[in-house]
Amino acid sequence: MKYYMGMDHGTTAISFQIIDENKEDVAYFKLNRDEVSNNKVNFKDTLREHVKIADINLLAMTYAMGDSINKITPLEKVKDRGILSINGAGKVTGGGSKIYEEILSLKIPSILIPGLHKDCEFMDERFRASYSHCASSEKVSLTYYAYTMTGWKNMIIADISSNTVCILVEDGIIKGALDACIGAMGFIHGPLDLSMIREIDEGKKTANECFSHAGISKIAKVDTKINNVKDEIIKKALNNDKNGRLAIDSLVMSVVMEIYGLYGIAENNIEGIVLTGSGGTMNNPVDISGMIKEKVEKIAPVKVLTDKSGAIGSSYIAYDICKNKKNKIMGIDVLK
Repeated sequence: MKYYMGMDHGTTAISFQIIDENKEDVAYFKLNRDEVSNNKVNFKDTLREHVKIADINLLAMTYAMGDSINKITPLEKVKDRGILSINGAGKVTGGGSKIYEEILSLKIPSILIPGLHKDCEFMDERFRASYSHCASSEKVSLTYYAYTMTGWKNMIIADISSNTVCILVEDGIIKGALDACIGAMGFIHGPLDLSMIREIDEGKKTANECFSHAGISKIAKVDTKINNVKDEIIKKALNNDKNGRLAIDSLVMSVVMEIYGLYGIAENNIEGIVLTGSGGTMNNPVDISGMIKEKVEKIAPVKVLTDKSGAIGSSYIAYDICKNKKNKIMGIDVLK
């Protein structure tokens, strides 16, 4: 049996999905980035608990911003891990870099998925002209999963977790996206407002420090380790803490505004809206997905997926490129 594997390089953890030749689920596992960095967990040993490494036909990877490549590229042809710089991308732990280097050393057949940025010619030129960066590469993966599961060629996807990114798909091609630093708030990251710009100008904080505290954590007044931020906000909201409830309501507001913004500029009729990510799929103990759905379902039907969408989508990309010989994924060329 041969296997196909996907990787989602997330803010707090790096997750992996393994499927078989029938596209059936084999295993899903997640590695905390801090624990990888501190050698508390090991990618190679964890992987061997699930499959023989030699049986992996192809691994589709995402890593950081993915802003120095614009095609799905074999790992051996990628320079500098496919990024222009690690700066300005939130907290850097080194865990993702360790796993990247380990995959290289294990010689697993691998491809790297690009992020969405100004050099991606498949995107609407207005997005490319307006924003140097629109989304990191796992957003491509979760978009492919959404497309595979719904069949919608014209849709808006809201991925809500540590950060929030909304993506516009038209005619089966990713046309644009709004990154966390310019659009809706997530639990940790968000856009820089005037107050933060002043703090940067006055030398009180770096831009990256502001970005990493510009999500709804600032409203909930939660300042803790990034792995605990979401839970602390939810706990406050459940305890009817005024700031906790306001934080959730503000998250919903900003996401709804972003979805309507993409709807307003779409050239085609939107067939559906997809919610994903740990926040976008949450219906208990706080019904975030329901609150958003209520506001946007007048546009189109709303489908709530899984918070594993990035890893699963990556595995589907590996499968379809290897098994079905696809040379384009959501408008993105596959480099041989």
